This record gives sequence, structure tokens and C-alpha cells, in this order.
Amino acid sequence: MKVQKNTIVSLKYRLTDAQDNLIEESAGPMIYLHGGYDGTFPKIEEAVDGHDVGYETTIQLEPNDAFGDYDPELLKIEARSRFPEPLEVGMQFEGLLDDEQSASEDDDDEDPLIYTVTDLAEDKVVLDGNHPLAGLALKFWLVIADVREATEEELEDGHPKGACGLDVEDGDDDDDLDIDDGAPASPEQRPTLH
Repeated sequence: MKVQKNTIVSLKYRLTDAQDNLIEESAGPMIYLHGGYDGTFPKIEEAVDGHDVGYETTIQLEPNDAFGDYDPELLKIEARSRFPEPLEVGMQFEGLLDDEQSASEDDDDEDPLIYTVTDLAEDKVVLDGNHPLAGLALKFWLVIADVREATEEELEDGHPKGACGLDVEDGDDDDDLDIDDGAPASPEQRPTLH
């Protein structure tokens, strides 16, 4: 069976940066509902569309095709007293307790940002709301491992049952594989407190 709209696709993959530094290699396949359901990046769907099991390809995604450009506006320095202890670099928090965040919580269409602690000082915390891979060109090596027709339930839900896909929307869906190695997208773009 060929990959086409409303099929469930299983892909083995390896993700590297543009210099071929390994970011992630699949232990199991990435499984998604093909045809614009946001289960993976559109460029990945384009690359495998119309192909059979065993098809292998490598594609490069620029930041605007993957996790977006790095946005320095998403860096925040907050008082350490606002956070629970123990506090460590790499910890993540959903949203911030400020007026801007409170306003966005009223909008059901917007998911709250996930902020990662990137630096600590005695009384300050640096938080970054960018995805760890924001601003990076990424290379995906892909092999189609399986293709099958989606069930009615999967079509209604917009995703396969019990499967993992690349999270291209919000970074916090439980069924999605969140590519997050905790590494900063660009250390020179992050403020430090030392």
C-alpha cells in the first residue's frame, strides 16, 4: 500500500542538525495519520507521499519548516522566589504568572508556552519559551516501515491510536513524541546571570 491521505504511516527516522550531529534516533517508529492532520511536519508528509514500505529518503527542514526561528522575546528573567525549590536548569514550567500570560489563558485557541530553566542565580531565573530546536535547520533520514488504512475512529480523532508522532503544534500532547533533548538552541543567544 502506498502512503496517501487517511493512511497510518510508520516511519523509522534519525534526526540530525545541518552539520550531521545526531539529535535523536528512533527507538521505535514515528506513527502518524497522513494527510494534513498535524501528526508530523508537512515537509515529511510531502517526502513520503505516494511511496511504498521500504522507501528511504533524507530531507532537510529549515527552521520555518520545523520548530520556527529562535525568538529572543521568549526569554524571561524572573525572581527565583516565584519558583518552587529545589530548582534546576532543565526544569520546565507551563506559562508564567504575569498579565500577558493571564490574557492568553482566556483564549482557548492558544496553548500556554512551556518555559525551560536555562540558568540560575541566587535570586534570578532565566527561562526560555523557545523549543530547544528552534532556529536550527534539521535533517531527517526516513524509512517507511509500514502503511495501513486508518480506522473510522482514527479519522474522527485525527491521529492513530496509541501511536507517537512528531509534535509540531504545542509540545505537550501525550500521544506525540516531543523532540526535546533539553539542549539550548543557541547558547550565544541566551542571557546568563553569572
